[in-house]
Amino acid sequence: MNIKRIIVADDHSFIRLGLIQILKDEYPTAEIKEVGDGESLVKEVMQHQWDLVISDLDMPGRSGLEALMQIKLINPDLPVLILSIYSEDLYAVRALKAGAAGYLNKNAAPYELIKAVERIAIGKKYITPEIAEKLLNQQDTRNPHERLSNRELEIFKLLATGKTITQIAEALSLAMTTVSTHRSHILEKMGMNTNAELTRYALAHQLIQDIKL
Repeated sequence: MNIKRIIVADDHSFIRLGLIQILKDEYPTAEIKEVGDGESLVKEVMQHQWDLVISDLDMPGRSGLEALMQIKLINPDLPVLILSIYSEDLYAVRALKAGAAGYLNKNAAPYELIKAVERIAIGKKYITPEIAEKLLNQQDTRNPHERLSNRELEIFKLLATGKTITQIAEALSLAMTTVSTHRSHILEKMGMNTNAELTRYALAHQLIQDIKL
């Protein structure tokens, strides 16, 4: 595949600019467009042809994971590289199972981004040794949070940061009863009884950052 048209999605403009600079240095003739949220990303994929999507995982409104699943419905052959501040343990396997062509931590060196793009360009997946091992050893020795669905994990993290059911419902455009039901399932799957326990677990497993207790 010849990478001529790339779309970069991230809600932080300085991250987008950094990614675009790295890509431009390697692919000076490529057309690169930037968007700041999942809704805009999906709209661009619906309206235009792209050779590669590079998308952040955490964006306002529609998350990168949700956008990924929507993109694969619209254009199953369009490769999507997911970027995230979260460790591979948390989201890499989820992203790959949802159809991502690769998963890259934002702390990776710039050359790793180009390495990932080059691998994806020849029709292969970009998988680090850590992800490969994770995929091989997927037994039910998983951590409790790994048994949550994608939506449950999203709500779990919001609960752990102190968000109320009302705030979560508004942020995710869900009914309060739906959020309450998800919370019950989360607590049951995690073997916990309170939001405070979820917070302690999330902090211990580095699933949330910058929380003020």
